[in-house]
Amino acid sequence: MESIDSPLYLYTYACHEDERPLCRLELRTLFGAEPEEAHVLSNILIDASRSPFVKQRLAVTHEAATLPELAERVKGVTAAEGTFKVVFIETGAQTPLDYDGQRRAERAIGAHIRGTAEMRRPQQLFGVAQAGGRWLFGACAVNEAVWLWHKAKPQQYSTALSTRVARAVANIAVPRPEGVRAVDPCCGIGTVVIEARSMGIDMEGFDLNPLAVRGARANLAHFGMPDVVAVRDIHALTGHYDAAVLDLPYNLCSVISQEQLLAMLRSVRALAGRVVLIATDLIDELALQTGFTIRDRCVVRKGTFARHVLVCG
Repeated sequence: MESIDSPLYLYTYACHEDERPLCRLELRTLFGAEPEEAHVLSNILIDASRSPFVKQRLAVTHEAATLPELAERVKGVTAAEGTFKVVFIETGAQTPLDYDGQRRAERAIGAHIRGTAEMRRPQQLFGVAQAGGRWLFGACAVNEAVWLWHKAKPQQYSTALSTRVARAVANIAVPRPEGVRAVDPCCGIGTVVIEARSMGIDMEGFDLNPLAVRGARANLAHFGMPDVVAVRDIHALTGHYDAAVLDLPYNLCSVISQEQLLAMLRSVRALAGRVVLIATDLIDELALQTGFTIRDRCVVRKGTFARHVLVCG
C-alpha cells in the first residue's frame, strides 16, 4: 500500500496524572472510542490545538510495515511550501526507539522528500511514527496551546476552572460544534465561554451576579470576542440549547441547600438536551431525581480538591 485512500489521523496526547480521567473522557467524547495509552488513531479530523491534551496530529498519507518500505513509498513527496523538517512522533509503541533511532528514522524519511531541509524554521512539518504495528507518514500539526494565552485574563476568580479544564469541559459538552448552540447559565467570569468560543463553539453565558458578568465582558473583550453574556437568573432562562455546562456553586461563601441545587438542575435540564455538570460533591442522586441519565463521568483532582464531571442527557 503506497498511500492512504481514506482519511486517517494519528493524535498523540499527554496529561498530568490528576487530569488523566478528564483527558480520557474528553478524547473518547471527541473520537467516539477509548484512546490508546498515548495516542489515538481515528478518521475524525479535529484541529490539533483543540484539546488541551493533544500534542500533535499526523495526517497519515503513507504507511508501511517497515521503515525502509516507508522511506521508499514517500519518494516523490514534495515539500510544497519549500523548506521542510521531519519529526519522529512518539506514540508509546511497544518497541520504542531510543534518541539515536528516532533521528535515524527522521533522516531516512527526509532523504526521500523533495525540498530543502530546514531544522529551525521549516515552512512545512512532516511526521513519522509507529502505531498499530505499522510505520506512518504524513503532514504534522503541533498544538499551539491556545488555552495558555487565556490564562492572562484581566479579571480573575480564585475558584474558577483552570483554562485547561474549561477547554476540555467545553469539548465534552460540544464535541461537534457545527450548528450547535450552547449555554453556560452560571458563567462567572466567562472561563468556559472563552474556551468554547475560541474553538468555534457558539456558546453564550449568563450569571446572576452583575460583577461576574462585568468581569466576563472584560475578559471576552480582552481576547477580541463578542459580548455574549448577560445578567440573568438560571431559573429565568427560556428557550432551548443543544448543550449546556453547569459549574455548580462550591459552598465557599454561602450554604447551598439540596433543594436549591435540585432547582438548578431542573432549570438546566429544561434548557438543554446534553448537559455537563461540574460539582465538588457527589450529586448522582440529585441528577437522577431530576430526570438526567448519567452517560459518562470522571473526577478531576488538584491535591485534595476534587471536581466531579458528569455527562448527562
